[in-house]
Amino acid sequence: MIVSQQKPLDEILSELSGMSRLFLVGCAKCATVCKAGGEEEVWQMQENLLALGLEVTGSIVIDEVCHMLRTARDLRSRKEMLDEAEAILVLACGAGVQSVSSTTSKRTIAGLDTKFLGNVRRLGQFEQKCSLCGECLLSRTGGICPVTICPKGLLNGPCGGMVNGLCEIDPEAECAWKLIFDRLSDRGDVDRIKTTIPPKDNSSRKRPGRLKLEK
Repeated sequence: MIVSQQKPLDEILSELSGMSRLFLVGCAKCATVCKAGGEEEVWQMQENLLALGLEVTGSIVIDEVCHMLRTARDLRSRKEMLDEAEAILVLACGAGVQSVSSTTSKRTIAGLDTKFLGNVRRLGQFEQKCSLCGECLLSRTGGICPVTICPKGLLNGPCGGMVNGLCEIDPEAECAWKLIFDRLSDRGDVDRIKTTIPPKDNSSRKRPGRLKLEK
């Protein structure tokens, strides 16, 4: 899931300078799980804005704001409310903000900071496990990503700064390559890391990425 966090209210207000009528958009998926842009957060944002003398013309929490066609359809159902607004405040990830912005000529304000692709450890606790690098190494590293878990992104073993199995960048964290070695050892599969992993060819990673599934 995409982990996001609500921007400070003062920062949001600075982007709304000179505007007094707003429409709010939330996301029922990732932003809801992160407690950043679900029903509760949209309602609280509305209360905060009203207390400051701003007008909220309406709101909607879309099932997946990153789904461009669904977002366009759902916003059409709120056309009158949108027409009354001067700007749209979106409590969703950056992808969701762009979905909304592509459907309207009105100013679109990002209410959240998009942090990372995260795993949910338990309610309210998220950990980055994948960097979306486009060249997955997990089959060779015991299902632990050195590109993400190692702060230096080392591909072929630990750096010289590891002390007693702990990372020199974050002394409270175990070295990613110690974790990889221990897991592969437990599985009797250490030979997986005895061959050198070549440097990543970052030039082959096109931006923006696109993927079209063939029928």
